[in-house]
Amino acid sequence: MTDSPDLPATGLLANQTLAAFRVVLCNTSHPGNIGSTARAMKTMGLTQLYLVNPKEFPSDVARSLASSADDVLDSAIVVSSLEEALVGTTLQVAMTARRRELVQPLHTPRQLVPELLAEATAGGNIALVFGNETNGMTIDEVRLCNRLVTIPTNPVYSSLNLAQAVQVLCYELRAALLDDVSHLEEKRTLPSHEYMELFYEHLERTLITIGFLRTQKPKRLMPRVRRIVQRAQLDQEEVDMLRGVLRAAVEFERVEPPAKAPKEPPQSE
Repeated sequence: MTDSPDLPATGLLANQTLAAFRVVLCNTSHPGNIGSTARAMKTMGLTQLYLVNPKEFPSDVARSLASSADDVLDSAIVVSSLEEALVGTTLQVAMTARRRELVQPLHTPRQLVPELLAEATAGGNIALVFGNETNGMTIDEVRLCNRLVTIPTNPVYSSLNLAQAVQVLCYELRAALLDDVSHLEEKRTLPSHEYMELFYEHLERTLITIGFLRTQKPKRLMPRVRRIVQRAQLDQEEVDMLRGVLRAAVEFERVEPPAKAPKEPPQSE
């Protein structure tokens, strides 16, 4: 899924704001998670991916799971330490699911997103940092960050795939900026007044032809039919389709069913 060429200005503005965010993956062990992360990022409009000591990258597996987010993989920056990945950032957000004896308060994505977007709008750069799939972020890695975030999952089973966690945080960012999918709606062409009048005339003639509308009492039926059509709010294509149905109804060859032969009375013996 990519942005449509006719994406409205609000969508372009959202993507410009999201350009201030970078996703940082630390010590990723499976290349498929890197590809899935790239896909999760691109669907939400984020493009900056930093990889700290990935076990395997570049990778055909990563490219396969990126599902056409190859541009995010191609521009990914590989570094040897988290300090390098955080250079130039003003907010560093550590994703963690464990209780830690740390000074920073723990936020959910929805609680933290307003502050992150305000910083991005003010010209700051924000790093969203994710740890290794098995052990998460180390204490030393978390200490390099000045914000902590956790996803409120089921306490009985809180295991999230790495790319799923990235998707949740990226979604919260985009939804806070642009909770609108109107650009996906079908663009409908509404018929003109005179076009609809031609349709009503065509409909009335057809109803008379097939014997449904009696010319002696036409007053009540057609106004009711108009109300039905007006409630439906037909577009031009739908009106054309219905006129095709009307033409077919008139041209249909109606054959009277053969009359049933009268039953013969039973013969007496």
